[in-house]
Parts: sequence; structure tokens; C-alpha cells
Amino acid sequence: MAILPAYEAPPGFGRPDIMSCLCRDCCAILPDAALACAECRPGRVVSHPELFRLTIAHVDCDAFYASVEKRDRPELASRPVIVGGGKRGVVTAACYVARMYGVKSAMPMFKALKACPDAVVIRPDMEKYAKASREVRRLMNQLTPLVQPLSIDEAAMDLAGTEALHGAPPAAVLARFARRVELEVGITVSIGLAGNRLMAKIAAGRDKPRGFAVIGVDEARAWLADQPVRLLPGIGPALARKLETMGITRLGHLQTLTDRDSVRKLGVDGPFLVRRARGEDTRAVHPGHESKSISAETTFGIDLSAIPDLERHLWRLSEKLARRLKSAELSASGVVLKLKTASFASRTRAARLPAPTVLPDRLFNTARELLAREATGTAFRLIGIGANPLAPLDQADHGDLADTETPRLAAAQTAIDALRKRFGESAVIKGRSLPRN
Repeated sequence: MAILPAYEAPPGFGRPDIMSCLCRDCCAILPDAALACAECRPGRVVSHPELFRLTIAHVDCDAFYASVEKRDRPELASRPVIVGGGKRGVVTAACYVARMYGVKSAMPMFKALKACPDAVVIRPDMEKYAKASREVRRLMNQLTPLVQPLSIDEAAMDLAGTEALHGAPPAAVLARFARRVELEVGITVSIGLAGNRLMAKIAAGRDKPRGFAVIGVDEARAWLADQPVRLLPGIGPALARKLETMGITRLGHLQTLTDRDSVRKLGVDGPFLVRRARGEDTRAVHPGHESKSISAETTFGIDLSAIPDLERHLWRLSEKLARRLKSAELSASGVVLKLKTASFASRTRAARLPAPTVLPDRLFNTARELLAREATGTAFRLIGIGANPLAPLDQADHGDLADTETPRLAAAQTAIDALRKRFGESAVIKGRSLPRN
């Protein structure tokens, strides 16, 4: 394994009148306003007035699933690679070569192959991706205890107070970390460095792949003002269209709204949205996993419209969702039903539960009520069920004096889980999971 060089700070390092510059290849702190590193390639120097004062980072693995596959199959390095299901499935991930042809995540596979017929399609290997994710996480945890995983391929980090430990400012530590990931894990990451989590996440997406982007505290609001509203995490196509009808197409338009105006135009979440449009974010980096939802879905081999056929798949997904919740030590306070029609139109419906649960029957019954309102003859190609919002597992399925049924159902499910663990998933099968005669 290659040994990365030690840090060396130039004379005057840390003075406010010295421009902060860093070589991302050798991780050296460079003299004021250096355009290139004398020892490395040009174009890999990052400079910013606040570079060595910022401590919040967002790390995003580049085209993660596809990058892991290319790492393990070097002959695919220059080939377009798509990770995903069969012809009726969707794209789970696409490498940057495939993206040049217009392939995107969640795109139907037949459309992706039409856009890029020479692509190599690989079935997802979640166990392999999880292992690579743990390796990246291990390197993060060596830098700071304040690492907050956000998904399998991204995390937030707070490196405040680590300068003495590492002998260098966070920016230099992060550049060294990115090099270690390439050398030891065999994939690349993009890093966003900013004054808060929101701006760090936005920065991480600016310069992919192998990016290192910086957005300073002093410039955040002005920089955001001219950006389209879709740049802000949480603003999807539907909300963007709603904002456009109000003449709000840039984040600067949101920035000017008062709390009163934002509530009138956007509802109770209006002030929160305006603060984010200004680059304001008070969230701390909390160690541990921040799951916002857990779900399971399947794409049918043929389009389905009959309610019994749809319910059969929904039941199996409800059992899978229950297992995933328990594995994550979480429970469902609400259920989300996801459907995709034969014409690829998506429908999402949600309902709150009276109490948190991990019982497949409770999840299924709630989702079935949502499904009944949608399954009116429409042909569907995909169905999914999710849990959102989430609650701790220890809050689930207790019952009370007025509810003696829940503890009984929970005990029965525990017995079923034990039998399946010992004898396999087919040890106990409910009739609703069987195909119609």
C-alpha cells in the first residue's frame, strides 16, 4: 500500500491575510494563492478564504454501486455499467460513462438500454456494497467520533476540534481521507466542506466525481440566491411546479419572503423552507444512523390490475418490511404505499398508524386500505410499501388494558419468526401469499 506524505504547513499558515490553498493529491498546504502544486498535477489545488476554518463535511461516494463493480472487474473501467434488475426493472445505479448517454437512477431498464445499448448490466450485490460502505465508514471514524451515516454511500462529519489530533485543519484531513479511500477501498468520493450540514451536502454535489467543493459561511446566502429551487434538498418536482406558479423559480425569490408570507404561500413549513433557501441549518452531526424511512418494493413480471394479485405481493412485501424494521431496531408509525402504473406514472399514498408496529398484519392491513382506493382497474407494474415516520423498536406493539389483542399477535409473530429462523422462510406461510388457483 502506498504511504501518503506527512502534512507540512508553510510559513504564515493560519493568518487571516493568507489565502488558504491545498493540494488534493499530496495533501500539502500550499503558499498563498498557489495555482498548482509543484510536486503534483495542475488543476487539483483547492483554494478558498475560509478553507481552513470550516469543519462540517458531507462525503458522498461516487456512483457507489457501479464503482464497486468496476473495482472488482477492472476490464469494465472504460465501459458503461448499469446496476439494476431485469428488463422490467429499473436502474439502481449507473456509472458516469453510462450517465453521459442519459442513463439515470430509477430509470426503467428498457429505456436505459435504449439510450445506452452497449451498457454492461449487473445485478445488485448488496452484501458487497455494504462491506465497501463499512470500510469507508471505518476510515471516517478514525478522523472524528462525529460521523452521521445518511445512507449506504454518504455521511455527514464534524471535524471541529480535531486539528491538534491530526496536526492539520479539517480540509487537509479530508483530502488525505479521500486519497486513503481510493488506495484502500478502491473507489472514489466527493467531499463538500461548509459551515453547516445543508451547505456541505450541496457542495458535495458540485464537482463530482472526485470532487472537493467549498462553500463558505460568508458567501452561502448570496451563492444560493441565483440557484434554481430544485437545488435545495427536499424540493421535488411537485413542489417546484407549485413554486413556479407563484413566480418562485430561484432560491433568491424564497429568501425574500417573510415568515408571514411564507406561511400564507407555502403553509406551516414555509418559514423552514425559507431558512434553508438562505443557507441556514442548525442541525448538529449526530453519530449513528438517521433513517427517515424503510421500504420494500417489487416490479412485476407482467402488469397486474386484479386486487388479489396485488395484495399477494403486498403481503410478501409487508413481511419483508417488518423484518427490515426489526433488523434496524425501528418500528413504523405510518405506512406509505407506492405504486407505478403501466405507463410509469407514480402514485404514493400514506396513512398514520394509531401506534408504532412491526407486525406484518398491521402493516399489510393499512396498506391494503390504501391500495383498495387505487386498484380500480388500473394496471400496475410496481408495488412497494414503506414505513414513515419511524419510531424506536421498543415503542412497538405493547397494547394496553383496552387492547389485549396486540400482545397476542406480537407473541404469535415472535413464534413464527423463531420457526423461520430455525427451519427457513417457508416453514410458515400464510394463505394470502399463495397465488390464485
